[in-house]
Amino acid sequence: MKYSPCIDKCTSEGTHCEGCGRSHQEITDTKKLVKAVVDFIQQQDYDNPEEFVAKISHSILKRVQKLD
Repeated sequence: MKYSPCIDKCTSEGTHCEGCGRSHQEITDTKKLVKAVVDFIQQQDYDNPEEFVAKISHSILKRVQKLD
């Protein structure tokens, strides 16, 4: 499955958003994931959250590539 980003044409009917095509469950889970990362950044009181996000993004991609 290919990721489809939000295009700001959200719908709540059915099981999938008609704007991006993602399931409403995927959207909900993604929002929870983002909130968890934001909460972690706030707990750590990072002055440079962009560097943290870039680093974990790189780490996540490396782990995903190892799965292939």
